[in-house]
Amino acid sequence: MSEPVYEIEVEIKNADGLHMRPAMRFVDLAGTFVCDIEVSNDDTYVDGKSIMQMTMLAATRGTRLKVKARGPDAQEAIKALQELVEEKLFDDSAAAGSGGQKA
Repeated sequence: MSEPVYEIEVEIKNADGLHMRPAMRFVDLAGTFVCDIEVSNDDTYVDGKSIMQMTMLAATRGTRLKVKARGPDAQEAIKALQELVEEKLFDDSAAAGSGGQKA
């Protein structure tokens, strides 16, 4: 019996894109799951649990990334990562979109 695989596409919506801070938040969250997580941007595929590899994606605002998870908690991982990227905007207060100033 093979492990379940879940895949989604997310859009980077925060103002500064996937720079080091949001990439670290992604990796930290991904690391809480036991499943394997792969993220891709066109022909670049990286380990979603590796900060060095995640920064190689060079994803700016508007970039669409594919996130694939394989393993026992893959579905939960996909849901949590999608929420982090598209709804919480990596918890980046500057990207809240309300015209607020950067702290």
